[in-house]
Amino acid sequence: MKQAVLLLSGGLDSAANLAANPEFEVKVALTLDYGQKSAIRELAASADLCRYFGIEHQTFELKNFASLVSNQSALLGGTEIPQPHSLDALEHIKKTAAAVWVPNRNGVFLSVAAALAESRGLDAVAVGFNAEEAVTFADNSVDYMKAMSNALRYSTRNQVEVVSATAHLTKTEIVKRLIPLDFPIHLIWSCYTGDKEQCGTCESCQRLNRALKHAG
Repeated sequence: MKQAVLLLSGGLDSAANLAANPEFEVKVALTLDYGQKSAIRELAASADLCRYFGIEHQTFELKNFASLVSNQSALLGGTEIPQPHSLDALEHIKKTAAAVWVPNRNGVFLSVAAALAESRGLDAVAVGFNAEEAVTFADNSVDYMKAMSNALRYSTRNQVEVVSATAHLTKTEIVKRLIPLDFPIHLIWSCYTGDKEQCGTCESCQRLNRALKHAG
């Protein structure tokens, strides 16, 4: 079984990889603060999840990342977080996805996590990708995982691989897998905002709520 660093945001998909990961063992979780609006909430949720599962939790600050990419993402800058009218209207969702896109975020995250993995002698970086969002976010796809794994063969001496227990699943399928595991879903934070309560209207909240409803 592979031993992995898990990129943990505190949301459903990455958190599911703490519980539903038959092909790898998470040895340490890594949460990054890159200046996102939800940073405080993501860090707190990730810490709670790691305490629950008894996993070491590391954090890393990339707060200058926002200035590097000119705050062009709604997740980073002062622009309003979009609220999709329909999750099934592809052209509309493409526009909302573009509004929250952070340039090469996952590429940077995977490189940082791979450096941690190599330094610890671990052979994998686990990610909370899902098939649903891969439709509009190319860096959430299985193809991207394969491409990054190939690149990491050259940039890590132990050839760190990118793995995921959720990349082939929709959000609803992820929730259904977690139900029999008595997963602490009350601990997650899936919202794009950093408010006291999850907004329920951003794309991430809507996808979670729909998955919970469909999974019963």
